[in-house]
Amino acid sequence: MTTKISTADARKNLADIVNKVAYGKESIVLTRRGKDVAALVSIEELELLQQIENYIDIEDAKKALQGSAENIPAEEVWKQLGL
Repeated sequence: MTTKISTADARKNLADIVNKVAYGKESIVLTRRGKDVAALVSIEELELLQQIENYIDIEDAKKALQGSAENIPAEEVWKQLGL
């Protein structure tokens, strides 16, 4: 379940909101002037989202490696990326 709360109300009730997210496993969407601006999720949800993102990154890397006909030194890749 997702609840929407204005940032002004969130300031007034931060401790209660944190408890709802942390222990009640409730997601909170913060709004400003009626528009969604941020979300508060439990640590477990954040870790799951990070794992999903890492999995997608790994799959993309595997596809890129399979499609590559030539080996490029890491230094060249870093140079192309401006790193």
